[in-house]
Amino acid sequence: MRILHILPSIDPASGGPVEGLRQICSIYRMGGHEVEVASMDPPELVSKLEFPVTAFGLGSGERSGNGRYGYSPRAVPWLKTNLARFDLVVINAIWQYNAVAAYRALAGSGIPYAVFTHGMLDPYFKQRFPLKHLKKVVYWHLFLRRMLRDARGVMFTCEEEKLLARQSFRPYQVREQVIPYGTFGPDCELSEASEEFMTRWPQLRGKRLAITMGRIHPKKATDVLIEAFAATLARDPAWQLVIAGPDQVGWRKELEVIAERLGIGDRITWTGMLKGSRKWGAFAAAEVFVLPSHQENFGIVVAEALACGLPVILSKRVNIWREIENCGAGVIDEDTVEGTVASLRHWVELTSAEIAGMRVQAKQCFEANFNFERTSKRVLEIIEGMAVRGRDAEQELK
Repeated sequence: MRILHILPSIDPASGGPVEGLRQICSIYRMGGHEVEVASMDPPELVSKLEFPVTAFGLGSGERSGNGRYGYSPRAVPWLKTNLARFDLVVINAIWQYNAVAAYRALAGSGIPYAVFTHGMLDPYFKQRFPLKHLKKVVYWHLFLRRMLRDARGVMFTCEEEKLLARQSFRPYQVREQVIPYGTFGPDCELSEASEEFMTRWPQLRGKRLAITMGRIHPKKATDVLIEAFAATLARDPAWQLVIAGPDQVGWRKELEVIAERLGIGDRITWTGMLKGSRKWGAFAAAEVFVLPSHQENFGIVVAEALACGLPVILSKRVNIWREIENCGAGVIDEDTVEGTVASLRHWVELTSAEIAGMRVQAKQCFEANFNFERTSKRVLEIIEGMAVRGRDAEQELK
């Protein structure tokens, strides 16, 4: 089977969906399928990025990530020319031009397609940005509801995301599919990776590290974390907060002002985006991972932390919080300063034995729920099923 994924950008700085696609490409190869990727990135950017499968850049200007719509006149013609080579098309993300281009090109082709929403139907956006939501309502009625209705499957990364998606728009008629998202654990020796991380940031040696990782973006509630850290862990000089990730929307300067105002500017280490062994080393060196996000459809970085035996502190807006709470692998509360303060205070009250036990439970949680090897078989079954149903429907029409 040949599969085409269409998405706004394959730049790793654009967030978790790109890393998730990398994992899914590995699953396809395991199943003997071929996969290609088309993005709204300009070709010159795609040529510089190391992506594990053949990737085409259909954009004609700036990259499509960071909230840009990503219109490109090249996209529809390219897709119409190439779609016949594929048995299934997967549209990733729904509010940018890649979705419009794909749907237009697919019209009348008989080629089945699926849609991966990546959390973009979460009612958080409706509540947080009501004016922007009004524009989305128009877009929904003009285009999006039909695209989702006609898809062979609309895919969600967990049950919580699926249930939340039903709350944002009406009419809502989709074929729901929960894809058990998984990821790989570390591919290096964690003790060596930790030493590499400490060598790069020697000022962190001997510190108790709370770490957050991912795009520096208001949705991630990094400001909430900074305020909660100042009110709790920062009172103990042994603690240091590590913020790892790209400054996608230029928010870091404002966050640094907040930290200085709270008197903890020197208690935060900003590492930028971490990859490979440095990423795993950061997890290995930390005592706890913290993500008080206002919205997170899955959070691959959370699963990666668990894979390293790192307990997590999450908000209830991270959609996999129930799995983690059930495993005893973390502390869960609301996505507010008060909720995060409560979680951090709970953490410092734990005994060394309790923390050690939670580290074991974190690793067990990963193995039971998010290990790529466990989830990949089910993913293949779902993807193959959508392609088969699509071929059956095409035969019926003939």
